[in-house]
Amino acid sequence: MSVSSKIEWTDSTWNPVRGCSKVSPGCKHCYAETLAERFRGVKGHPFEFGFDLRLVPEKLGDPIRWSTPRRIFVNSMSDLFHEEVPDDFIEKVCRVMLAANWHTYQILTKRAERMSRLLRTKFKAAAASSHIWWGVSVENRRHGLPRIDLLRKANPAVGFLSVEPLIEDLGKVDLSGVRWVIVGGESGPRARPLDESWVRSVHRQCLKAKVPFFFKQWGGVRKAETGRELDGRTYDEFPVVSSNPVPSSGSRATLLQTLDAA
Repeated sequence: MSVSSKIEWTDSTWNPVRGCSKVSPGCKHCYAETLAERFRGVKGHPFEFGFDLRLVPEKLGDPIRWSTPRRIFVNSMSDLFHEEVPDDFIEKVCRVMLAANWHTYQILTKRAERMSRLLRTKFKAAAASSHIWWGVSVENRRHGLPRIDLLRKANPAVGFLSVEPLIEDLGKVDLSGVRWVIVGGESGPRARPLDESWVRSVHRQCLKAKVPFFFKQWGGVRKAETGRELDGRTYDEFPVVSSNPVPSSGSRATLLQTLDAA
């Protein structure tokens, strides 16, 4: 679950928090909840407690242990800014990301108000670091577009949008301050339809604003069949990835000890 990922725009996932709760229409058919609930009651499984929110402090040091630089999706099975995650635990996650700076981190939230407030106050250093990318989900106009304003207010070094699942035409999107846009349709047996014109509209706006565009999937009941091509090509664009040296194994061991002592 953490060493590698099938998500097209990342390399690995890291879940120091597990579980979540629904906050908007984009959560309706949550893939993470569906996956987690399959294992509820399976003793010893990471999701023995289903999708109930839990902190997993023993996972905090994973990025320090990984010596090969990679893109890491933080909390693919949760939301770092969930109201039940204490500020001091988020601070520990930020501390790891700042220390293990040979990786690139991708944090995605639907709780943009809390993220925006914390990035402007307690976590300014993490917001200013170009190897940490902060993103918000944008599934529709009512819930998604206000999140973009909150992201812009936080002014991170790299802010991005995950326009997935896109469930309606977004209209005009203010992309100022946005460094990356991912677009995708919903997948699974109850997937809501994705109109091609909605995707093309976002793509045109990204072209005009010169924002890297990543088209993840059309989705649907059989996403493997619908594929990832938009108008005959695949879009796999990314922001510039910062490069930092990987410390020796001894230095990383010291970082882990420092983490344990904190």
